[in-house]
Amino acid sequence: MLIDDKIWVAQGDGPCCLLLNQANRHGLIAGASGTGKTVTLKVLAEGFSEAGVPVFMADVKGDVTGMAEAGQMTSFIEKRCGDTFNLKPEEVTFQGCPCRIWDMLGDAGIPVRITVSDMGPVLLSRLLGLTDVQEGVLNIVFRVADDQKMLLIDLKDLRSMLSYVSEHAKEYQTLYGNVSPASVGAIQRALIAVEDQGGDTFFGEPALDLDDWFSCAPDGRGYVNILNAAKLIQMPQIYAMFLLWMLSSLFDKLPEVGDPDKPTFVFFFDEAHLLFDGMPKELTDKIIQVVKLIRSKGVGVYFITQSPSDIPDEVLAQLSNRVQHGLRAFTPTELKAVHAAAESFRANPAFDSAQALQDCGTGEALVSLLDADGKPSIVQRAKVLFPRCLMGKASDATMDQVYQGQQSLLARYGTAVDRESAYEQINKQHADAEANDKLAQDRAALEKERADFEKEQAAAADKAAKEQARADEKARRDAEKESERQQRQLEREAEAAYKRQQQEEAREERERQKQQEQVRKQAQSVIGTIGREATRQLVRGIFGSLRR
Repeated sequence: MLIDDKIWVAQGDGPCCLLLNQANRHGLIAGASGTGKTVTLKVLAEGFSEAGVPVFMADVKGDVTGMAEAGQMTSFIEKRCGDTFNLKPEEVTFQGCPCRIWDMLGDAGIPVRITVSDMGPVLLSRLLGLTDVQEGVLNIVFRVADDQKMLLIDLKDLRSMLSYVSEHAKEYQTLYGNVSPASVGAIQRALIAVEDQGGDTFFGEPALDLDDWFSCAPDGRGYVNILNAAKLIQMPQIYAMFLLWMLSSLFDKLPEVGDPDKPTFVFFFDEAHLLFDGMPKELTDKIIQVVKLIRSKGVGVYFITQSPSDIPDEVLAQLSNRVQHGLRAFTPTELKAVHAAAESFRANPAFDSAQALQDCGTGEALVSLLDADGKPSIVQRAKVLFPRCLMGKASDATMDQVYQGQQSLLARYGTAVDRESAYEQINKQHADAEANDKLAQDRAALEKERADFEKEQAAAADKAAKEQARADEKARRDAEKESERQQRQLEREAEAAYKRQQQEEAREERERQKQQEQVRKQAQSVIGTIGREATRQLVRGIFGSLRR
């Protein structure tokens, strides 16, 4: 309840009020389960809303949506009004707060998305539970993406970029460092776990514009931005990393305002222990730095957890406004935590803070808030004021009205946009490379076909030449044979002619000889006749003579 720029939180020996000009000095709401932390959260949130301060909170149990619906007077509240808060029931006006419901997992509410680039390698490494070496590889992947002007929007972009860097690891080794396939494989496996938790829905566009969380309703009250975290809380890594991203983004986005009259924005961090469980020192130091410095930007951060020991001492030291509900101590460790919590307050001589913490019932708390001088007030044991909104979960009718009132934001964020980013660029490169390879293969095939054709042509020409040569050789041989045949024919004919000539000459010679023989014989005959005649005559003469 807002009274004179003060949020009436609880009633002890006197009113316990949170001063708006001290509200950006952060706070703590702690206590065991069932002690009333959610009621305190609602009281503070509706007070900030009434003061025109936008608020963010996560609805882990599903009952924070009751802030959108007006509460009702009950006998318990009526009794509290008179016994504790000195209020008349008719003085109490129940009303709901202007609310917006946001959702990271695609369920009911305005979708909340951020890009992988917005998350950054450090927070993403925390989300994925990476080792230092693997975080170094992730840093290289982000650097290469920046240098190559490739947007990392969703997880498929990051997957593609990891594969891309792994494929070109040798090229990048000298400039960026070693990228081992084992580290890339480990990161890819971690991404599968995040996808299974809904990370594929959370990372994307249109990305959340935090300005939409800084707005006020038409009546001047700040919007209470409720993150539907009933399912999200079962995925503690994503939940913690989103809230840490939001805190860092608020720090980076908002200008310095010094000490404003009221906060610019109030951030309630429920189940805060999830943020610090297993938190590496580097991130813890980052949170400490942000918590210390974001105060000057008008942002109040309120951690809600079961025990102050869930929060590192360096962070706890920055939480000046404290509402500590009851703690239960059943073990020495728990008793030690109770004494540590009690010792963090300015002591009140009227009671033992450690014992009071164990005795506090539901709706009671030890409260210490900053005074006008910025000093912690003496702790009071007080009963927390009831919220004027509904204690429990809002009705379906109220939620329908809330959803109807945020149609403009649903129009902006409702449909996911998958613009060209690393995934598409790398696929295009692969497609271009495949096309170039195909073109090169086609060109090579064409060149091979041309070479084969030329080879075939050359072979055919060579074959034709050889065949022609063989034909020419055959023709030559045939010609030679014909020439030889003709020569032999001529020689045979010449020889035959010669033989005929010889024979003719022989015949003529024989004829001549025959003629000569005939002539000789004739001559001989003549001579013989003559001789015989002469002889006869001679003989006759002789003998004639003789006879006489």
